Amino acid sequence: MGFNTVFEECDILVVGGGMGGTGAAYEARYWGRDLKIVVAEKANIDRSGAVAQGLYAINCYMGMRWGENQPEDHVRYARNDLMGMVREDLAYDMARHVDSAVHQFEEWGLPIMRDPETGRYQREGKWQIMIHGESYKPIVAEAARKSADKIDNRIMVTHLLMDESRPNTVGGAIGFNVRTGDLHVYKAKTVIIGAGGASHIFKPRSVGEGMGRTWYAPWSSASAYALPIQVGAKMTQMENRIVLARFKDGYGPVGAYFLHLKTYTQNAYGEEYESKWYDELKSMVGPYIDHHPTPTCLRNHAFVREVAAGRGPIHMVTKEAFQDPHKETVGWENFLGMTVGQAVVWASQDIDPKYVNPELTTSEPYVMGSHATCSGAWASGPEDISPDEYFWGYNRMMTVEGLFGAGDALGGTAHAFSSGSFTEGRLAAKAAVKYVRDHANDRVNVSEKQIEELREQIYKPLENYEIGRNEIVAGTVSPSYILPIHGLQRLEKIMDEYAGGITVNYMTNEPLLKRGLEHLRILQEDLEHIGAEDLHQLQRAWELKHRALASECVVHHTLFRQETRWPGYYYRGDHPQLDDDNWHVLTVSRRDPESGEWTMEKAPVYHIVD
Repeated sequence: MGFNTVFEECDILVVGGGMGGTGAAYEARYWGRDLKIVVAEKANIDRSGAVAQGLYAINCYMGMRWGENQPEDHVRYARNDLMGMVREDLAYDMARHVDSAVHQFEEWGLPIMRDPETGRYQREGKWQIMIHGESYKPIVAEAARKSADKIDNRIMVTHLLMDESRPNTVGGAIGFNVRTGDLHVYKAKTVIIGAGGASHIFKPRSVGEGMGRTWYAPWSSASAYALPIQVGAKMTQMENRIVLARFKDGYGPVGAYFLHLKTYTQNAYGEEYESKWYDELKSMVGPYIDHHPTPTCLRNHAFVREVAAGRGPIHMVTKEAFQDPHKETVGWENFLGMTVGQAVVWASQDIDPKYVNPELTTSEPYVMGSHATCSGAWASGPEDISPDEYFWGYNRMMTVEGLFGAGDALGGTAHAFSSGSFTEGRLAAKAAVKYVRDHANDRVNVSEKQIEELREQIYKPLENYEIGRNEIVAGTVSPSYILPIHGLQRLEKIMDEYAGGITVNYMTNEPLLKRGLEHLRILQEDLEHIGAEDLHQLQRAWELKHRALASECVVHHTLFRQETRWPGYYYRGDHPQLDDDNWHVLTVSRRDPESGEWTMEKAPVYHIVD
C-alpha cells in the first residue's frame, strides 16, 4: 500500500483536541515555553469533541469570587449524585481551579450571560451558567492552536507506543491520516489522552436511518479508554455508565426546562409518579433516597418503573411554561443553540410544546468520565491533598509512566463537563511538563520493529477487503470479512442484551455478563477479519476495535461489583440491593497487554471532604 510515513518527535503529545486536549495544549505552553507540543486530532480541532455543535450552558462553575459555591460543595454534590463513589482528591482539585478556566473563556471572547442587576454570571442552576455557546469550541481551539507547535487534524490514533528502554513507560503514539492514509508516528516523552468516551457501545434508541442520533457525540468511540487499556493502564469505575432522561427521538436535553422554565413530569394519566416508588427505592438503597438533591439514577428508577408498570409514556409538562412568551423563547433557543435536531423532530411530529406536552424517554447507556459518571483511567491525584495510596509522583498520571489523561479519559472526577475537562487538561499538562523536566536526560526508544508490527495491524482491514472482495458478487456479506457496520451492530446487540441495555430494561446478572464476555471474545476474534473498503471505513474499523475493547472492560467491572449501586442506570438482578458493607469501594481493573487476561481489585474510597 502506497502510504507515506510521517515521523514526529515532541516532548508532549496530546491525543484528542476536545475540551481536555485544548486545555492541555494551552497549559503545556504556559509551563513549557521551550518544549515541543503536538496535538493529534481525529477530526478538525475547531469543531471536534463533545461541544463541537456548541452549548447553551457551562455546567461546572463554582462562582467563588461571589461566594456562591466552594470546591468542597462540588465534591459533596458529586459524591451524593454518584452514591458515594468519587475520587474526592481529583474532584476537589478540578473544582478549585475551574473558575479560572471559565474566566479565561470570557477573556477570549465567549459571551457569558450576566444578571443585569447583580452583574454576576446568570445562573441556570446551582452549578450552571448561561452562555451563547455557538462559538465555544472555536474559541478554545484558537488558544490551543496558538499554544501548540503543531496541530495535526484528521489523525486517527490507534495505538500508543511504548518506550523500550524503560519498563511500563509510554513512548508516543501511532495512527493514520483519515484523508491521505499516511501513517503518523509520534515519539513523545509524555502523552496526554484527551480523547472521547464511549457512545454506540450499547444499542441506541434510534436505529436504522436514525442510528447516528445519540445523546452523547456519536464520534466518541471509546479511544479515551481503549488506548490506555491496550498498554496495561489500570481503569476504574467502568461499570458506572449513565442513562439520561431526554426528550424522545431527538435526545434534546431537559435540564434547562427543569431549572429555568420550572417544568415538571407526569405519567400518561397526568399523575405525579416519583413518590410511588419511594418505598421500593428505600428498600434498595437505604438512606441515599433521602439525600438532597435526589441522585440522578434514583430519579431514573422511578421513570423506568412507571413505564414498566404500564403508565407511560412520561411527559414533560411544557404547556404551562410556554404560555409565558419569554419562557417560550428560551425553550426554543435552548435547542436551536445546541440540539437543532430536537426542534426538527418536534416539527415533523406536529408537536408544539406550547400546546402539547412532549414525551420523554430514558436513553441507552453511555460511558464517559467527564459527565455525571466517574469511569476512566486510574490516575494519581495532586500531592497536597491526595492520600498516599492515590499519589505516585505526578498529578493525573495513569499507572503507565509518562501517560496522563483529562476529561473522559480520567476516572473518578464526575460532573466535570466541558469547563472541568478543560481544567483537567491544564492540570495534566502542568504535571506532564514537570515530568519532562525531571526526565530531561532520558531518550525515547521506539524500535522499527514495534512500528512495523503496528503498521501491519493498522492497515490490515484494507488488505482483508482487497483480498476478500472478489468472493462475492452482490450485497455486503462476505465469507472472508465483516464490515465495520456489521461489527458495530453485533457489539451493540451484545452489550444491550447481556450488559443491561434498553431491551432488558437495564437489567443484568452474573450468567448474562459471563455469556456476554463469551460473545465479546468471539467478536474480538472476528474483528481480526474486519474489512475496510476505503480510509473512511478504516477509521470506522478502528473506532469499532476501540469500542469493543472498552466494552469488554465495562462488562468485567459490572460483573465484579456485586450489588446494585446505581438503580436507574443498571440493575444486578442477582444482587438487587446497594451493599455499603462490602462495596463502598472503587473498582479497579487491568488488562495484561501480552495475555489479554483481566484482573480486578477493590480500592478504598477516601472521603477527604466532610
